[in-house]
Amino acid sequence: MRSNSGGFTVWVLLMAFPVLETVAEPRVTAWVALAVIAVLYVWTVRTRTYLGLALLTLATAAGTLAFGGAWTFTLTMTAVATGGIVRKLPGILLLLPLTAVAVVASLRMEVGGLLVGFSAWGVFVAGLVPWIIVQLWDTIAELQATRKELARVAVSEERLRFSRDLHDLLGHTLSVMVVKAEVVRRLAPRDGEAAAKQAADIEEIGRQALTQVRAAVTGYRGRGLKAELQAARDALDTAGIALTVTADENELPPETDALLGWAVREGVTNVIRHSAAQKCGVTLRLGDPTELEITDDGVGAETTTGNGLGGLRERVEAAGGSLTAGNLPGGGFRLAVTTPEGTLP
Repeated sequence: MRSNSGGFTVWVLLMAFPVLETVAEPRVTAWVALAVIAVLYVWTVRTRTYLGLALLTLATAAGTLAFGGAWTFTLTMTAVATGGIVRKLPGILLLLPLTAVAVVASLRMEVGGLLVGFSAWGVFVAGLVPWIIVQLWDTIAELQATRKELARVAVSEERLRFSRDLHDLLGHTLSVMVVKAEVVRRLAPRDGEAAAKQAADIEEIGRQALTQVRAAVTGYRGRGLKAELQAARDALDTAGIALTVTADENELPPETDALLGWAVREGVTNVIRHSAAQKCGVTLRLGDPTELEITDDGVGAETTTGNGLGGLRERVEAAGGSLTAGNLPGGGFRLAVTTPEGTLP
C-alpha cells in the first residue's frame, strides 16, 4: 500500500532559497533550471516513478554544481523525494550521490570542514527520515490488512465449524428419528403400546436435539465419548444392529474425549444410514496414539468423502490426529481415528 504523497509535495517550498538567490542575480539559465526542478519534483512525488526521481536527481545535481550557494536546498528536496519513494533497504543508497554532490558543492564554496560535514549530513538525513516514516506507514497498512484478513478467516472458520456441528448433531439425531418412525409404522397395526413407546422415544429424541442445537449455537463442541457410546447403543438397538464395545477404562483429556465422541456419533450414524449391517463394533485403545475403531459387517460404502466424514477428518487433523476409512476385504466398513493424546497425566 502506497502512502500519501501530499505530505512530500509541500517540500517544494525549499525552492524559495535558490529563487531568492536568483532574484538577486538574475540569470535565464537559472530560472529555467528552477522551473524544471520544481516541475520534476511535483511530478515525481505525485507519480512516485523512478524515472522522475532519476531526472530530478540529475537536474538538482547539475543545478547545484553550476550555481552553488542556496541551490544545495534542491538536493535536500530531492533527498526527501528519494526517501518517500524508495521501498527496499538498498534503495536508500540512492542518497549517497546526493550527499556526494553536497560535499563537492560545499568544498567549492570554500567553507570550513565542519560546514561540509553538516551539509552532507543534512542531505542524507533529509532522505533517511522520510524513508523511515514511509516504512512505518507501510508496516501499519500491512498490519491493518492482516488484521482484516484474520478477522475474515476467523469468521469463515467459525461458520464452517458451526455448519459442521449442526450437520453432526442433526444428521445423527434425524437418522435415529427416521429409524424409530419406521418402527412405529410397522408396530402401529398390531402393537399400539409398543408403537406408543417408540413414538415417545421420538419425542424425547426431538427434545434432546433441540437442546443440542441450542448448545451448539453457544459454542457446544460435543457430549463426550461415554454419552455418545450410550446414545449409539440405543440408536443401534432400535435399528436392530448389535453393538459390541471394547474400551480401555481410563479418563481422557477433555479435547480428546469430545473428539472421539464426535467420531462415534458420525461412525454410528453412517452405520445406521448406509450399512444394512447386523453387527457393529467399537474399539478404543488408549496410549500414544489413542485409537478409536468402528467396524460393521454391512455392505460397505461407495465413497468416503461425504460431508460427515469430511468434517470429522478436518476435526481430527486439526487436533494433530489422522482418520482412515474404507471397506473391509471380507465385507463391511472400518472407520479409525487416531489422536496423539492418551489419558490424563
